[in-house]
Amino acid sequence: YDGNKYYAFFIERFKDIRLVGAPPSSIGKFGSDTDNWVWPRHTGDFALFRIYADKNNRPAEYSTENIPYKPKKFLPISVKDLKEDDFTFVFGFPGRTQEYLPSIAVEKIISDINPARIAVRDVALKTLDERMRADDATRIKYASKYASVANYWKKWIGETTGLKKSDAVGKKQAYEAMLAQKNPAIRTTLNEFGRLYNEQAPLALNNAYYTEVTRNAETLSLANMYLGFIQNVEAGKADAAYLNNFKNRLTNFYKNYDAALDAKVTAKLLALYAEKTPQQFLPTGFAQFKDANANLAQVENWSKNSVVTGRAAFNGATAYSDINKVFSNPSALVNTLKADPIIQLASQMRNTYLATTDARYNALQNEIDALQKKYMAQQMETDKDKKFFPDANSTLRVTYGVVKGSDPADAVHYHYQTTLDGVMEKYIPGDYEFDVPKKLIDLYKAKDYGVYKNKDGKVPVNFTATNHTTGGNSGSPALDANGNLIGLNFDRQWEGTMSDINFDPRFSRNIMVDTKYILFIIDKYANAKWLLNEMKIVK
Repeated sequence: YDGNKYYAFFIERFKDIRLVGAPPSSIGKFGSDTDNWVWPRHTGDFALFRIYADKNNRPAEYSTENIPYKPKKFLPISVKDLKEDDFTFVFGFPGRTQEYLPSIAVEKIISDINPARIAVRDVALKTLDERMRADDATRIKYASKYASVANYWKKWIGETTGLKKSDAVGKKQAYEAMLAQKNPAIRTTLNEFGRLYNEQAPLALNNAYYTEVTRNAETLSLANMYLGFIQNVEAGKADAAYLNNFKNRLTNFYKNYDAALDAKVTAKLLALYAEKTPQQFLPTGFAQFKDANANLAQVENWSKNSVVTGRAAFNGATAYSDINKVFSNPSALVNTLKADPIIQLASQMRNTYLATTDARYNALQNEIDALQKKYMAQQMETDKDKKFFPDANSTLRVTYGVVKGSDPADAVHYHYQTTLDGVMEKYIPGDYEFDVPKKLIDLYKAKDYGVYKNKDGKVPVNFTATNHTTGGNSGSPALDANGNLIGLNFDRQWEGTMSDINFDPRFSRNIMVDTKYILFIIDKYANAKWLLNEMKIVK
């Protein structure tokens, strides 16, 4: 409630957690980036862990003397067929939602912030994808990073679409008018929101562009790491522990970094930043970067001759060949780095951002946050009939809903459940997203489903419901009306990702893996039937 109410949670934390088993990625990540945020879905996203405790059944550090924890209660696992409108509820630790923002805040997200973030990541993803599809080594090297960049890019697109479709701004404006009629003091609060958000708008837009550009142009991200190194050396803070930690960070970074490929990404993102950012937020002379093609020749030349990218040597070594040798004389390295055009560019961008944007943006945000706390209190005081559920903040939440299909677009209807048949329909031999293990294919062909098939003789894989979930709910247990485990939450439907800001049960759907599929994989695919003996299965 934005600091208006506080609840105390008493928790026990167990640290000795051991992996029992997990499906191969061709089951657990089936569909990968293409199907991320998407329904229909066919992903066996689960893993089994065992909690260990000391001999008194209490939390303990890892020890060979520890024994499996014995809980007072545990969840029975249902293999009953699910029906549309069956009650469901989800326990979990959702990250962050913002359901009670004023309409002007949502307006800015739709019109300014999300489009900026999407535009930057769109450029980065297209450039990476082109190279990844042409070269397997690059695909492997960048697979994890690509997925990370694509994750919120896709989410923001769906969020923006959903906010527009559900008329989030219009509904909030109508609600605000009703509140202000009941409580005139709220009109003053809303007017103050208008002043603050409008003053912050150009700063917020620059914050979005600068943050996304310097994060997704890895060469700039790397340069900013080196700028921190320069500051620490000059401040006398670069002791042996710091240097070891910094070298380890760099080694991990370089491991999956392609300087030549990123020169293309950086060249294009510099052009985007120069084009989209007002002059007052740009370093002097930055307009020269508006041409992406011209940028590429310059950035590639800088990259080839830079210690930062690991392509040029210092002290007879590169960061790839011998990073310890490169850092053997930190003061001399600092002098070389300061003359590096990549460092100079990153420094100019950072200094300009700090001088024009950072302090004022954060000061305004602090005022907005304080006003949001006041507005939240006013809403609860004024609208006595409304049940205000708390925004997520990574503490325990319970959300309830029903098993439900969806109608995400005109003439489009989605069933609430997918099956193993759909896995085989999507199957592409050898594809890194849609390959299927041979044994699963054999089980499908033989229709060797055991007790895990539904009344139609098919194995359920995933299902959707109207529970309000967000990031942090991956792995959250989904229960039926009798408290039986029916699935594990792992995603949301793309058309309803606006639920972080405007939950609308007409469009918002969480996606879960069905317990039938989990048990089918454990029993039939992994031949680990002995694990089922430790579970209470409700038929």
